[in-house]
Amino acid sequence: MNLQVLFDYFPQLTERQREQFAQLGPLYADWNAKINVISRKDLDQLYEHHVLHALSIARWTRFAPGTRVLDVGTGGGFPGIPLAILFPEVQFHLVDSIRKKITVVQDVANQTGLNNVMAYQSRVEELKEKFDFILARAVAETGQLIRWTRPLLAHKDRNALPNGWILLKGGSVKEELKQSFRNMYHELMPIQEIFPLEYYDDKYIVYIQR
Repeated sequence: MNLQVLFDYFPQLTERQREQFAQLGPLYADWNAKINVISRKDLDQLYEHHVLHALSIARWTRFAPGTRVLDVGTGGGFPGIPLAILFPEVQFHLVDSIRKKITVVQDVANQTGLNNVMAYQSRVEELKEKFDFILARAVAETGQLIRWTRPLLAHKDRNALPNGWILLKGGSVKEELKQSFRNMYHELMPIQEIFPLEYYDDKYIVYIQR
């Protein structure tokens, strides 16, 4: 696992953050031996394909201390876990409907000492809390995700970026946005402009304002 690629792109990490990121490799390798959290053929690229993918959001925007972020369909904890390491003063709520995935997330958060992570098994339609931003990584069709989660967005902004959805998407996202979201303010950021790696040549950060 190429941990150095992460340190090259984020040289400002504290020693504590470096330790926490270094822990992710062994933790996910151990869990992957028990259940298929990450594609086994992709585990060797954990930092380049998963951690950096999550942290592309941090290169695009910053979260103010006290921000509340919901990671929907977090799976093994992406993008929530890497972002929680980078933003220790931000509260991250990681939700998935599959219990074994939340077990992994809880263990990784505990082992790395992430006190700013809450992980729980739930369907997003059952949530009642309010959040500043809702994140998702290839979870569902964008329109459906927005319909499910719109009631969960807080009305008062606490960041320079207005509250809304920040999604990690791939493929034909431009056409999807043009057809479904022309009446909502949105931005599209090619991740390859952030991390010029071949893996990201068709992957985007999608921001849709509430």
